Amino acid sequence: MDKRHHQGLAAAIGCMMLWGVLPGYWKALVPISSGTIIIYRILLVFVSALLLARRSYTFSEIFAPFFHDRKMAVKSILAGAVVTLNWSTYIWAVNAGHIVDCSIGYYIEPLMVCLFGIVLFREKLTGYKGIALFLATVSVIILLVHFHKLPFIPLGLAISFSIYSAIKKTVTLPPLISLVYETILYAPFALGVIIWLEVTGKGALSQGQPYQFGLLLLCGLLTAIPLGLFSSAAQKVTMFELGLVEYISPTLSMLMGLFIYHEAIDGVELIAVAIIWVGLVFFSVGEYRTGKKTGEVIESE
Repeated sequence: MDKRHHQGLAAAIGCMMLWGVLPGYWKALVPISSGTIIIYRILLVFVSALLLARRSYTFSEIFAPFFHDRKMAVKSILAGAVVTLNWSTYIWAVNAGHIVDCSIGYYIEPLMVCLFGIVLFREKLTGYKGIALFLATVSVIILLVHFHKLPFIPLGLAISFSIYSAIKKTVTLPPLISLVYETILYAPFALGVIIWLEVTGKGALSQGQPYQFGLLLLCGLLTAIPLGLFSSAAQKVTMFELGLVEYISPTLSMLMGLFIYHEAIDGVELIAVAIIWVGLVFFSVGEYRTGKKTGEVIESE
């Protein structure tokens, strides 16, 4: 493998490992409420994205799409609404003791993205993908029958991120500029809410310790940095490799949920997770074979 490919793999693994251990970061902010964390995150992601984008682009370049390519700007703003819903669900679920459920959602997500690609972009449905999607559906049905209700957290995370991915597939803006637009409309609202919360004694300064408030101020960077790593990796490695490395994140999160935060998981849930994993194996084999036929798989030198 050449140096560029090594750098891409390192970026991909670093991104997924950081995403995988983020539940520990959100847990460290308790007793600051999930709602307060979410509001701060919206504002700080905008500030972080703008500052990082400013290192490579002028203000006129950053805001030019708003005047000259409003279709792309609107798509990014819409993507921001969907991913804000995704992250809000995720942060709430983690701090409510549902890290394992979040992990299941992010195991299902690559398969859900595949389904969206087939339905919306007419991507080819191979036998491997068909088996993977069938097994993912079986696992969801098992959870549905077991709990007598829709697995809201896993499905909510998987569906919302798949919608986000579908929108992002049609956005051609650079990643950091796109992230600016994803939060630009919501940041002023978040700032107003933060001021109101802190003035009335209901904000982060009143809910947590000083060190926790300091940790909270890092949430923007902890969103922007993995995005930058992911974007770098996407340019240097194959989609198959990127998709395979993606499983690191939910695996780390699930291990944290089980062994650090001692979340409960019963036998039926383990069976559902095992079925998803079998589906992911079929999905990965199919992506590898497709990539090999099209020349996208990078052979080691």
